[in-house]
Amino acid sequence: MLPFTQGISTAFVIECKAAVAWEPGKALSIEEVKVAPPKAHEVRIKIVASGVCHSDWAYLYDVAQMKPRPFPLILGHEGAGIVESVGPGVTKVSKGDKVIPLFLPQCGQCERCLSPKTNLCTKDWDKTQQGVLADGTSRITCKNQQIYQFIGVSTFSEYTVVPEDNVTKIHPDAPLDKVCLLGCGVSTGYGAAVNTGKVESGSTCAVFGLGAVGLAAVMGCKAAGASRIIAVDINPDKSEIAKTFGATEFVNPKDHSKPIQEVLRELSNGGVDFSLECVGNVGVMRAAVEACSPAGGICVIVGWIEVEELSLAPLDILLGRTLKGTYFGGWKSVEAVPRLVQDYMSGKLLLDEFVTHRLTLDQVNQAFDHMITGKSIRTVIEM
Repeated sequence: MLPFTQGISTAFVIECKAAVAWEPGKALSIEEVKVAPPKAHEVRIKIVASGVCHSDWAYLYDVAQMKPRPFPLILGHEGAGIVESVGPGVTKVSKGDKVIPLFLPQCGQCERCLSPKTNLCTKDWDKTQQGVLADGTSRITCKNQQIYQFIGVSTFSEYTVVPEDNVTKIHPDAPLDKVCLLGCGVSTGYGAAVNTGKVESGSTCAVFGLGAVGLAAVMGCKAAGASRIIAVDINPDKSEIAKTFGATEFVNPKDHSKPIQEVLRELSNGGVDFSLECVGNVGVMRAAVEACSPAGGICVIVGWIEVEELSLAPLDILLGRTLKGTYFGGWKSVEAVPRLVQDYMSGKLLLDEFVTHRLTLDQVNQAFDHMITGKSIRTVIEM
């Protein structure tokens, strides 16, 4: 390897380990990959830790519910690390900075970045969604073959390269094995409550699905001052952990003969003020809508699914309910994530409590097993 020049890449390739998805439906394979140096306005990051998100599993195993992604690819999008080098023109981060890579960019210049109504930056969006960077190629190869970067990130690799607008510098004392969760799940659920839903003090809320995203939504409802937070899940083991994050009640749909929306309407005098769907299932989405009060109830769809259609009756909306969606919790990524890191470090935000398992990269398939069997809230892969 050649030396650095003030942290700017001097064009050497890094060989490292990564978990490669060669084809849909097959377990990840630990391979030696080559990570090229960053090009202009790109950053090469040494990944220290990565959360394992349900979306990673879904794009590998539940492909019928998702739009096709190119294979082979490296999954992982909830990571944290240290800048190893930067390409020409990079001004926002430097070698040695602690950073969180972001699947959602914030260029600060496009029409959407300048609008207070959305966080959906358009910078290179179409390309990163297809697993490549600005020039239409990936920076990672294996066995002389291009390996696509999942939504432009790929944190299931010891090193990765991302665009400058897809990375944010964080506090130098931040524990990377904790704050990596702010790269997706916790930020998404928490923001769905405090940003998108704008949960109000004294309100009654229902949160459907108590994975990491749902528990973060519970935490957001509590932070917003909700007086009742009804946590809903078919796994009875989630009851106690939900209370840790602020739930006041737990309801298991399997314990009732009535549809869950009817149960919740009975518990809340006609419907909850806010409902947050954190499963990614169209049947649960409709239940979340119908659990809301028709007199101004707000439902936020948080769970990720791409190809199924959501069916609603006109009266579900006509009387006054509002249905909203959220992406990354409504946060403008580059500027918001460092603030969330600070909130964690000052004790305003829980992160440690989400982490139930810690594994090595070689054990990443085991992390998927823990997830789909309901054994884990979040598994962190330590590189």
